[in-house]
Amino acid sequence: MIRVLLADDQSLFRQGLASLLSLEDDLEIAGQANNGKEAITLTEQLQPDVILMDVRMPVCDGVEATREIHQRFPWVRILVLTTFDEDEYIWKSLQAGALGYLLKSTPSSQLATAIRTLYQGHSQLGPTIAQKVFAQLNLPATVKSSNQHYHLSERELEVLTLIGEGKSNREIAKTLFLTEGTVKNYVSQILSRLGLRDRTQAALWAKQNFGC
Repeated sequence: MIRVLLADDQSLFRQGLASLLSLEDDLEIAGQANNGKEAITLTEQLQPDVILMDVRMPVCDGVEATREIHQRFPWVRILVLTTFDEDEYIWKSLQAGALGYLLKSTPSSQLATAIRTLYQGHSQLGPTIAQKVFAQLNLPATVKSSNQHYHLSERELEVLTLIGEGKSNREIAKTLFLTEGTVKNYVSQILSRLGLRDRTQAALWAKQNFGC
Protein backbone atom coordinates (compact mmCIF):
# COMPACT_ATOMS: atom_id res chain seq x y z
CA MET A 1 0.00 0.00 0.00
CA ILE A 2 1.36 3.41 -1.02
CA ARG A 3 0.65 6.04 1.64
CA VAL A 4 -0.03 9.46 0.13
CA LEU A 5 -0.08 12.91 1.76
CA LEU A 6 -2.00 15.70 0.00
CA ALA A 7 -0.82 19.30 0.45
CA ASP A 8 -3.11 21.92 -1.10
CA ASP A 9 -4.83 25.00 0.29
CA GLN A 10 -7.94 24.45 -1.85
CA SER A 11 -9.95 22.17 0.42
CA LEU A 12 -12.59 21.21 -2.16
CA PHE A 13 -9.96 20.16 -4.69
CA ARG A 14 -7.98 18.33 -2.04
CA GLN A 15 -10.98 16.42 -0.72
CA GLY A 16 -12.16 15.55 -4.21
CA LEU A 17 -8.71 14.28 -5.10
CA ALA A 18 -8.58 12.23 -1.93
CA SER A 19 -11.88 10.59 -2.83
CA LEU A 20 -10.72 9.72 -6.35
CA LEU A 21 -7.35 8.34 -5.29
CA SER A 22 -8.94 6.32 -2.50
CA LEU A 23 -10.68 4.27 -5.19
CA GLU A 24 -7.29 2.83 -6.16
CA ASP A 25 -6.63 -0.46 -4.38
CA ASP A 26 -2.96 0.25 -3.73
CA LEU A 27 -3.23 3.90 -2.63
CA GLU A 28 -4.06 5.16 0.86
CA ILE A 29 -4.56 8.83 1.79
CA ALA A 30 -2.44 9.13 4.92
CA GLY A 31 -3.26 12.78 5.58
CA GLN A 32 -4.10 16.21 4.20
CA ALA A 33 -2.32 19.55 4.70
CA ASN A 34 -3.62 23.07 4.06
CA ASN A 35 -0.18 24.61 3.58
CA GLY A 36 3.51 23.82 3.42
CA LYS A 37 4.06 24.14 7.16
CA GLU A 38 1.36 21.56 7.84
CA ALA A 39 2.87 19.33 5.14
CA ILE A 40 6.24 19.39 6.95
CA THR A 41 4.62 18.58 10.30
CA LEU A 42 2.46 15.80 8.90
CA THR A 43 5.40 14.30 7.02
CA GLU A 44 7.27 14.00 10.30
CA GLN A 45 4.25 12.48 12.03
CA LEU A 46 2.90 10.21 9.29
CA GLN A 47 5.99 9.34 7.22
CA PRO A 48 4.08 9.06 3.90
CA ASP A 49 5.60 7.39 0.86
CA VAL A 50 4.56 10.09 -1.62
CA ILE A 51 3.45 13.71 -1.22
CA LEU A 52 1.32 15.59 -3.75
CA MET A 53 2.47 19.17 -3.24
CA ASP A 54 0.91 22.38 -4.55
CA VAL A 55 3.34 25.27 -5.09
CA ARG A 56 1.28 28.32 -4.12
CA MET A 57 0.07 27.98 -0.54
CA PRO A 58 -0.15 30.37 2.43
CA VAL A 59 2.15 30.32 5.49
CA CYS A 60 4.78 28.22 3.68
CA ASP A 61 4.72 27.59 -0.06
CA GLY A 62 5.25 24.24 -1.75
CA VAL A 63 8.80 24.95 -2.89
CA GLU A 64 10.05 25.73 0.60
CA ALA A 65 8.14 22.77 2.05
CA THR A 66 9.62 20.50 -0.60
CA ARG A 67 13.12 21.73 0.20
CA GLU A 68 12.80 21.14 3.95
CA ILE A 69 11.07 17.77 3.59
CA HIS A 70 13.66 16.57 1.08
CA GLN A 71 16.49 17.59 3.39
CA ARG A 72 14.95 15.98 6.48
CA PHE A 73 13.22 12.99 4.90
CA PRO A 74 15.02 12.29 1.59
CA TRP A 75 13.28 8.93 1.19
CA VAL A 76 9.86 10.62 0.84
CA ARG A 77 8.98 11.14 -2.84
CA ILE A 78 7.45 14.52 -3.69
CA LEU A 79 5.25 15.11 -6.73
CA VAL A 80 4.29 18.72 -7.44
CA LEU A 81 0.65 18.99 -8.51
CA THR A 82 -0.34 22.52 -9.45
CA THR A 83 -2.12 24.75 -11.96
CA PHE A 84 1.08 26.74 -12.60
CA ASP A 85 3.52 25.73 -15.34
CA GLU A 86 5.82 28.76 -15.14
CA ASP A 87 9.49 27.89 -15.65
CA GLU A 88 10.46 29.44 -12.31
CA TYR A 89 8.12 27.17 -10.33
CA ILE A 90 9.24 24.10 -12.26
CA TRP A 91 12.95 24.68 -11.75
CA LYS A 92 12.68 25.74 -8.12
CA SER A 93 10.56 22.69 -7.28
CA LEU A 94 12.88 20.22 -9.02
CA GLN A 95 15.97 21.81 -7.52
CA ALA A 96 14.34 21.69 -4.07
CA GLY A 97 14.02 17.92 -4.40
CA ALA A 98 10.72 17.20 -6.12
CA LEU A 99 10.88 14.07 -8.25
CA GLY A 100 7.94 15.00 -10.46
CA TYR A 101 5.81 17.90 -11.69
CA LEU A 102 2.26 17.55 -13.03
CA LEU A 103 -0.61 19.93 -13.67
CA LYS A 104 -3.95 19.60 -11.89
CA SER A 105 -5.61 18.96 -15.23
CA THR A 106 -3.97 15.51 -15.25
CA PRO A 107 -6.68 12.77 -15.21
CA SER A 108 -6.89 10.89 -11.91
CA SER A 109 -5.94 7.58 -13.54
CA GLN A 110 -2.72 9.12 -14.90
CA LEU A 111 -2.05 10.75 -11.55
CA ALA A 112 -2.38 7.38 -9.82
CA THR A 113 0.11 5.91 -12.29
CA ALA A 114 2.48 8.82 -11.63
CA ILE A 115 2.29 8.18 -7.88
CA ARG A 116 3.27 4.55 -8.45
CA THR A 117 6.11 5.66 -10.71
CA LEU A 118 7.49 8.00 -8.05
CA TYR A 119 7.11 5.34 -5.38
CA GLN A 120 9.39 3.12 -7.46
CA GLY A 121 11.99 5.91 -7.49
CA HIS A 122 11.47 7.25 -11.01
CA SER A 123 10.79 10.83 -12.01
CA GLN A 124 7.54 11.95 -13.60
CA LEU A 125 7.01 15.09 -15.67
CA GLY A 126 3.87 16.16 -17.49
CA PRO A 127 4.24 16.39 -21.30
CA THR A 128 4.33 20.19 -21.43
CA ILE A 129 6.58 20.32 -18.35
CA ALA A 130 9.09 17.89 -19.86
CA GLN A 131 9.33 20.02 -22.99
CA LYS A 132 10.16 23.10 -20.91
CA VAL A 133 12.75 21.27 -18.84
CA PHE A 134 14.53 19.64 -21.76
CA ALA A 135 14.48 22.91 -23.72
CA GLN A 136 16.23 24.70 -20.86
CA LEU A 137 18.75 21.90 -20.50
CA ASN A 138 19.41 22.14 -24.24
CA LEU A 139 19.59 18.36 -24.42
CA PRO A 140 19.84 16.48 -27.71
CA ALA A 141 16.56 15.19 -29.05
CA THR A 142 17.90 11.76 -29.94
CA VAL A 143 19.44 9.15 -27.71
CA LYS A 144 23.18 8.84 -28.18
CA SER A 145 24.88 5.47 -28.45
CA SER A 146 26.77 4.32 -25.35
CA ASN A 147 30.22 5.19 -26.75
CA GLN A 148 29.20 8.83 -27.29
CA HIS A 149 28.25 9.68 -23.69
CA TYR A 150 30.93 12.32 -23.30
CA HIS A 151 33.53 9.65 -22.59
CA LEU A 152 32.01 8.70 -19.26
CA SER A 153 33.53 5.62 -17.68
CA GLU A 154 31.45 2.48 -17.18
CA ARG A 155 31.18 3.23 -13.45
CA GLU A 156 30.14 6.84 -14.13
CA LEU A 157 27.46 5.60 -16.50
CA GLU A 158 26.19 3.27 -13.76
CA VAL A 159 26.06 6.14 -11.26
CA LEU A 160 24.35 8.43 -13.78
CA THR A 161 21.75 5.78 -14.58
CA LEU A 162 20.94 5.38 -10.87
CA ILE A 163 20.70 9.18 -10.49
CA GLY A 164 18.18 9.09 -13.33
CA GLU A 165 16.17 6.55 -11.36
CA GLY A 166 15.95 9.00 -8.47
CA LYS A 167 18.41 7.21 -6.20
CA SER A 168 20.16 9.12 -3.42
CA ASN A 169 23.93 8.94 -2.92
CA ARG A 170 23.39 6.50 -0.07
CA GLU A 171 21.20 4.25 -2.22
CA ILE A 172 23.70 4.40 -5.08
CA ALA A 173 26.56 3.53 -2.73
CA LYS A 174 24.64 0.53 -1.41
CA THR A 175 23.71 -0.66 -4.91
CA LEU A 176 27.26 -0.39 -6.29
CA PHE A 177 29.05 -1.39 -3.07
CA LEU A 178 30.83 1.96 -2.81
CA THR A 179 31.22 4.53 -0.05
CA GLU A 180 29.04 7.66 -0.12
CA GLY A 181 32.19 9.75 -0.48
CA THR A 182 33.18 7.85 -3.60
CA VAL A 183 29.70 8.32 -5.06
CA LYS A 184 29.87 12.07 -4.37
CA ASN A 185 33.16 12.20 -6.28
CA TYR A 186 31.61 10.37 -9.22
CA VAL A 187 28.62 12.75 -9.20
CA SER A 188 30.96 15.76 -9.27
CA GLN A 189 32.89 14.27 -12.19
CA ILE A 190 29.68 13.53 -14.09
CA LEU A 191 28.34 17.06 -13.62
CA SER A 192 31.65 18.52 -14.78
CA ARG A 193 31.90 16.37 -17.90
CA LEU A 194 28.29 16.93 -18.95
CA GLY A 195 28.34 20.65 -18.11
CA LEU A 196 25.36 20.31 -15.77
CA ARG A 197 24.62 22.38 -12.69
CA ASP A 198 23.29 19.82 -10.22
CA ARG A 199 22.00 16.25 -9.79
CA THR A 200 18.48 17.31 -10.80
CA GLN A 201 19.78 18.23 -14.24
CA ALA A 202 21.80 15.00 -14.27
CA ALA A 203 18.65 12.98 -13.51
CA LEU A 204 16.78 14.69 -16.34
CA TRP A 205 19.74 14.20 -18.69
CA ALA A 206 19.75 10.49 -17.85
CA LYS A 207 15.99 10.28 -18.32
CA GLN A 208 16.27 11.86 -21.77
CA ASN A 209 19.30 9.86 -22.92
CA PHE A 210 18.89 6.53 -21.14
CA GLY A 211 15.09 6.38 -20.82
CA CYS A 212 15.40 6.05 -17.02
